[in-house]
Formats: sequence, C-alpha cells, structure tokens
Amino acid sequence: MLNSRQICRLKAHRSMRGFTLIELMIAVAIVGILASIALPSYQDYVRRGQVVEASSFLADYRVKMEQYFQDYKGYGTAGTCTNGANAPAWGNFAAVGAKYFTFTCELTNAGMGYKLTATGSTGAAIGHIYTVNQDNTQTTTKFKGSIVAKGCWLLRGSEC
Repeated sequence: MLNSRQICRLKAHRSMRGFTLIELMIAVAIVGILASIALPSYQDYVRRGQVVEASSFLADYRVKMEQYFQDYKGYGTAGTCTNGANAPAWGNFAAVGAKYFTFTCELTNAGMGYKLTATGSTGAAIGHIYTVNQDNTQTTTKFKGSIVAKGCWLLRGSEC
C-alpha cells in the first residue's frame, strides 16, 4: 500500500508531462514541409515584384523617345539614341530610382528606329532581359536565366 507521501509524488509526476521526442520530430517535419512549399512561392513573388520595374521604365522611355522624334524628326545620330546638341537630360538612359535593371538604347534603320533594352542587374531580376522598339514590339529575350524568344514581356509564366 502507498503512503500519502508516495501518492503526492505520483500525482506530481503525472502532472509534469511534456512533449515526447516523436511529437517534437513530427512538428519539425511539418514546419519543414510548409517552408519547402512557401519559400519558392515567396521567391517568385519577390522576382515578379522586381521585374515590373523593367516594363515601367521601358514604357516611360518609349514615350520620351516618341516625343523626341516629334521634336527632332529622328531618334538620334552617330549610333546613339538622342545624342548631340539636342540631347535631353534623360538621354543617357540612367534611370533615376531604378534598383534592379540597367537600360540601354541603340539606333536602328539609320536613326529612324531604336531598340530599348532592360537588363536585370541585381536581386531576383538577374537573368531577365526585355526590349521594346519604335513600333512598340515588346519582347523577352531572357527569362529566369533562360534564353527565350517571346513577343511580349513575360512576368509570371512562359506564355504570353
């Protein structure tokens, strides 16, 4: 028979229960599975947020190029867009506020056409190249590091 002291110890021992090693391992496994699903989705979300910068600046530069053409009847001379005495302040295509892309412009058709290019330079934008020309033909030449030839600006999937 148990005395009162042994009964108190038994009750105290029963109330001091904790997690077993199996329960802890199951919880860690569940967290690991959720992280393996969530991390790639989050990284793609960040990438899509950074890629929008390219389309925004390319559209802005395209409008400026068309305004320049209206004023000077051409897009530039000597192989460089908007150069010479009439070069605007934005003519070096160093986008103010751009964090993830660098922008360039090259003349085509003897100064009667151009091709603007946005190249991913930092962050998740590395491996993306987008272009637009004087006819507003938008193309993606590199997407997520792979060379592609799409007639649109890819943001999410591989189809326009």
